[in-house]
Amino acid sequence: MRIVCAPDSFKESMTALEAAAAMADGIRRVRPDVECDVVPMADGGEGTVQAMIGGLDGQIVGASCHDPLLRPIQATYGYVASRRLAVIEMAAASGLALVAPADRDVATASTYGTGELIRDALDRGARLFVIGVGGSATNDAGAGLITALGARFLDENGNQLLPGGVALGNLGILDVSRLDPRLQECQFAVAVDVDNPLLGPQGATAVFGPQKGATTTDLMADLEYGLTCWADVVEATLGVEVRDMPGAGAGGGVGAALAAFIPRIRLRPGVDIVVSVVGLAERIKGADWVFTGEGRIDAQTLHGKTLMGVLECAVLAGVPVIMFGGSVDPEASVLLERGVSELVSIAVPGQSLPDALAAGPHNLTAAVMSVMGRLPRR
Repeated sequence: MRIVCAPDSFKESMTALEAAAAMADGIRRVRPDVECDVVPMADGGEGTVQAMIGGLDGQIVGASCHDPLLRPIQATYGYVASRRLAVIEMAAASGLALVAPADRDVATASTYGTGELIRDALDRGARLFVIGVGGSATNDAGAGLITALGARFLDENGNQLLPGGVALGNLGILDVSRLDPRLQECQFAVAVDVDNPLLGPQGATAVFGPQKGATTTDLMADLEYGLTCWADVVEATLGVEVRDMPGAGAGGGVGAALAAFIPRIRLRPGVDIVVSVVGLAERIKGADWVFTGEGRIDAQTLHGKTLMGVLECAVLAGVPVIMFGGSVDPEASVLLERGVSELVSIAVPGQSLPDALAAGPHNLTAAVMSVMGRLPRR
């Protein structure tokens, strides 16, 4: 018997890799003869690096870079030498969590640090990139990122613009003559979990600006004007229309920047990229069961990302799926109509939430053991 363990993270309790390991532990304790294929999953957001590197036998590497306020920091990304693959989360260098609430300044926040991570990976030999876009503190249309890779954003007089999205309102000249030539050798997949365009009422500023500190009408207007000027100059210079592209507004416009400046790039739902890179569909073929799970399973899981990506692969392969959740809402029963064989809560009656989060791996292992005890042999 072979079982594929492909969970997402259980928020505040287990990473996807820890959850997959807990599943495998529960399987082996009951059926030591079962072959377990551990494939931690993610959807392009937080945890993508660890999930993909854990599933591909890669390593986590460190690099010096700058945070959104251009303060020096150390950040990490994933690297798989055998594939020359770098997996970079934008949040590692340009994330909102890197800046204390009192210090957040979306007007000047820069994605320069994310560009530094890409440059470091290029130096290391990477030519295949997966960039997870999300959780950013920025609204600069990736101008900082592209600057770190050699381009220059100038005003009409040829002066370098200051960092941040507001300064883009003065953009007059785009110089790409020094853009890193190694980018021509690379393939990029950009993992986005939103389909917002760059501009307008559903764009980067309007939808995500307030959570990054754009709390006044004037600042919102300045940021939107900056993105508009960026789009005008970039599209005129490069001949690539990106402002209305689904996902262009992800990461404060980083989706648009990567699509405009980097050849052979695709903006795709994060889970689709993870499924493709780790070869989930191939690994599920011929398996007897697929175990997956996340912190909470409810009716919204049907419209979610990671678990539905796993389920779709399993259904296509004709392999039954069991989903484990930190909690399972009764409305989640709709998933049983979509190909899920069983929904299993790992919650322990009477256990407080803090205790349940702390005991997540133990509870998941125990729940898997219980399932294995009655699972029919295939």
